[in-house]
Amino acid sequence: MTSDVQGAEHNQLSGQQAPERRARFLPGIRMLVLGLAVLIAGFALLWLAGRFSGDAATALVWLAGLVLAASALLIRGLTAVVPGRAHVVQLFGKYRGTIRESGLQWVNPFTNRIALSTRIRNQESAQLKVNDADGNPIEIAAVVVWQVRDTAHAHYAVDNYTHFVTIQTETAVRHIASSYPYDNRGSGAMSLRDNAEEITQKLTAELADRVRPAGVHIIETRLTRLSYAPEIAQAMLRQQQASAVVGARQRIVEGAVGMVQLALQRLEAEGVVELDEERKATMVSNLLVVLCSEQATQPIVNTGTLYQ
Repeated sequence: MTSDVQGAEHNQLSGQQAPERRARFLPGIRMLVLGLAVLIAGFALLWLAGRFSGDAATALVWLAGLVLAASALLIRGLTAVVPGRAHVVQLFGKYRGTIRESGLQWVNPFTNRIALSTRIRNQESAQLKVNDADGNPIEIAAVVVWQVRDTAHAHYAVDNYTHFVTIQTETAVRHIASSYPYDNRGSGAMSLRDNAEEITQKLTAELADRVRPAGVHIIETRLTRLSYAPEIAQAMLRQQQASAVVGARQRIVEGAVGMVQLALQRLEAEGVVELDEERKATMVSNLLVVLCSEQATQPIVNTGTLYQ
């Protein structure tokens, strides 16, 4: 249901603004040379008007004014596009295209050219306190690598695309953090701590869907902080330690039982000694004590028998 609503909102936002297209422009160097030549011609006409008088001088002055105005328009249309930046061309409030080719370009001098950065950006979200799926308060933060892909949507679809990405990043991080538990506690379910790769993939997909109306492409997301909130950190640490101890004990017991079985099989197969059930039980008990004990065991030499 949520994805359907987000998809409808995306379609609605996308329909408000056409996608980016290439603007019409001319090589700037040629137009710069032409503009300087027209400027020189205008000053030449003014100089020439000073050598005449009467109507001829007036006509030359008007002609020089028109030539100088034309040179000003030619020079005003020059636009320097540096690598990593694009210029959105707008004529009387209407989108006319985007210039991405770096270098000196020339466009209609009556247009406005709005520069937008198309470089790859790193943005780290604020440290957020969120309740996970189990209701435990956790602290989480993420870093997002993103880039503007559609300058038309970035400029026209949202008020401020950088602020938009910031807010949507925090929203996506909160939603992901509240959808999964911090720790699966051995249940095998997906959790924030045990399935970091899967969680970041889901975060990337959700965030990409949220910022797509702004013409932004999400390259990568990574969790930079993930921990329990301070008020429950100690209690959860003791719980994790207890779970770790229980898990370690289980592994130790499983290994000890395997070693005892192997020892009994080898003794019986090689005929080293014949053991009845009572001696086997005693041997199993002694081996388990030695293998499972946390401290070094002290051997006791029995000079008698098991029955005396």
